[in-house]
Amino acid sequence: MDDKLEGLQVLVVPGLHGSGPGHWQTLWERDHPDWRRVEQRDWAHPDVEDWVSALDQAVGSTQRPVILVAHSLGCITVAHWGCRQRVTSIAGALLVAPANVERESRPECVARFAPIPRSRLRFPSLLVGSENDPHGDLPFAQALAASWGSRFANAGCLGHINLASGHGPWIEGEKLLSEVLSLARSGVETSLIP
Repeated sequence: MDDKLEGLQVLVVPGLHGSGPGHWQTLWERDHPDWRRVEQRDWAHPDVEDWVSALDQAVGSTQRPVILVAHSLGCITVAHWGCRQRVTSIAGALLVAPANVERESRPECVARFAPIPRSRLRFPSLLVGSENDPHGDLPFAQALAASWGSRFANAGCLGHINLASGHGPWIEGEKLLSEVLSLARSGVETSLIP
């Protein structure tokens, strides 16, 4: 995968509480020291404006085309950012297990992230959903992929695709990221707005 990353900056966009030491996002960062995490001021009490601003600053601070690797609430942050900013430097995005912040059982701390933007993303993206994700079921993930113009991948029964569901290392995810990188490299902009 490293040869496909040449000339690109990968930004990791974790969800609520960040991604702990054993989470696949953290492990991928460890394996690729030049990747950067979008750091949030408060991981436990997210504010949509703060999170979008942090993502905007991270994207703006690199001179290279960006690949976003987002998980859970990070996916929703990407959607909010993408519909507010003039996106020119995003080569592609891997959006994993987006959290349904509109469901009744959502944590109250994520309520300000609703409603979820349903605008078509202006960059190629691959959205990964799980059949038994307690934070965003498969029909929700499929509907978001359709709205955002993302390719959709059904990961099977992987829960929320996080450490709690047994996903420290996530080899299949690396293959999906390679697919996003291929999209970015080929110049196929399946979700670009003309």
